[in-house]
Amino acid sequence: MKSEFEKMRSGELADFSDPEIQESFRHSRKLCIKLQTMTIFDDDYREVISQLIPDLPASSTVCPPIQCDHGSSFIIAENVFINYNAMCIGEGYVRIGKHTFIGPNCQFYTPNHPMDHVARREEKEYAYPITIGEDCWLGGNVTLLPGITIGNRCIVAAGSVVTKNVPDDCMVAGNPATIKKRLNQ
Repeated sequence: MKSEFEKMRSGELADFSDPEIQESFRHSRKLCIKLQTMTIFDDDYREVISQLIPDLPASSTVCPPIQCDHGSSFIIAENVFINYNAMCIGEGYVRIGKHTFIGPNCQFYTPNHPMDHVARREEKEYAYPITIGEDCWLGGNVTLLPGITIGNRCIVAAGSVVTKNVPDDCMVAGNPATIKKRLNQ
């Protein structure tokens, strides 16, 4: 039988009041608050950000402040740069490929609530992972919705709201984001 945390990570309806989920949330919130007063140049920045985001490669940078429900949701590859004020409502995983740049104020939303209004009253939700390929660039204020996959070598224009998957080598823009140009052809 799966724990509520395992259900949360596998896209099943999970009870977010579960003690293990709540402890992960508390752990992340405390570290996010601590990071609000830090810069990437502080001596203990690397220690604190690694407590929040386990296995963060030394070649990758996450600029504080950052807000996230579960820092362990981030799976960040080599040479990733995440600018200020990233927000990850991340019950599901957020995977970011190598050499990807994330602009300031980007938002990653993995949870989704039941459609039925009565079911929505319970402390339960689904979480769908977000995947960003390699060599991507997300401009400032980009929003990614639950379950989105962005292909390799894509550009997401500033202010875009991505509601559908983006194939490799595309530039998307708008709300909702649509393909504006094919890249690298």
